[in-house]
Amino acid sequence: MPHILTSKHNNIKTPSKSKDGVLFNYIAKSTYGDKISVTCDGKDFFLTKLIKDDKHLIKIDSTTRVTPVETVKKALNSYGEICDGDLIFSNTSNDNNRLRPTKKYLKDIGYFVDEFQTTKEICVEVGFGSGRHLLYQAQQNPDIIYIGLEIHTPSIEQMLKQVKILDIKNVFAVNYDARLFLEFLASNSVSRIFVHFPVPWDKKPHRRVMSDEFIVECMRVLKVNGSLELRTDSPNYFEYNEELLTHFPTYRSAIVKNQDLAVSSKYEDRWKKQGKDIWDITIYSKDISPAIVIDKDFSFHLNCKIDIGKLQNNLEKKPIVKKGFFVHLEHIYITDDNICLLHLTMGSFNKPVSKYLVLKDDIVNYFQSNPIPTSPNQNAHKLIQELLNEAMG
Repeated sequence: MPHILTSKHNNIKTPSKSKDGVLFNYIAKSTYGDKISVTCDGKDFFLTKLIKDDKHLIKIDSTTRVTPVETVKKALNSYGEICDGDLIFSNTSNDNNRLRPTKKYLKDIGYFVDEFQTTKEICVEVGFGSGRHLLYQAQQNPDIIYIGLEIHTPSIEQMLKQVKILDIKNVFAVNYDARLFLEFLASNSVSRIFVHFPVPWDKKPHRRVMSDEFIVECMRVLKVNGSLELRTDSPNYFEYNEELLTHFPTYRSAIVKNQDLAVSSKYEDRWKKQGKDIWDITIYSKDISPAIVIDKDFSFHLNCKIDIGKLQNNLEKKPIVKKGFFVHLEHIYITDDNICLLHLTMGSFNKPVSKYLVLKDDIVNYFQSNPIPTSPNQNAHKLIQELLNEAMG
């Protein structure tokens, strides 16, 4: 990940603005390092400042990552220019001659929660990797919207560069966990869901994308006779999914071995040369699913103004586990203006969310945005409000 290393230096003055328009809003401090609030290219995020070998390491805060990576590099370079430390190392250079990805087709999860609407047919690919299959499908079917989900940022940027080169206009890329993403697509709205060569996670099967819960969610968003299509080269993963099929005996399904598709990834080409078997498992939706209702209220209602001293002394910092969800209030960061940042992890055990709360006076907000409105996140949010009131009561 991009970062810079400087000699030890005092914190920069905030708020301040660099010559290339990067805003440094405030700095929140703790024994775990400093969080530097940044606004760059219209995006809000934190940089982390740590002491490393009597030097200062400045990097992107892992909870508030943004794409494209050029935005982070710009912020880091601006910090290096305005701080009073000497630059020792940097991997933040930008090659202005390189082809930039098409940001128009890179969407965050909030777009699909609040804005996404279309009358066109929709297909979804989970973990598109190099994007070869996704791009091929989009080129062959220009009237269908293709949504590609991928958590590997370099893969997203490489795929979007190809979107620009090929002048493709019907692809959206989303850097998000597919297991969460599907919860915000309308019921009966998707024709096909592709899950091609997912990570087998043989030693950590709980991390597999395919599960009973995932299949149920896919069947909800799929139209009647829509398909969930798994392709894998892993015998263990194939056997695992064969077992999953037995949990859904009323659904029509099909298993095909070593079929050739019109397009294949470079890894698939390599596996075929090695004589490896490849399995396709397809499950078809059979029912019209009811529409979903999403509760998006993540507002806070506190009993009194925030007392940072009480908060630091009384707030429960051990994980609190409830049925179906948990809350872990981890670290507190304080600014010179008595703004408090509370770093927390919350929600589902299998799909936890890391967020910051920004607290000042009697106002509390999530940073950079509200959690995605799943039921575990809603339950966790209500518990967080109770814990804040108890700590300051």
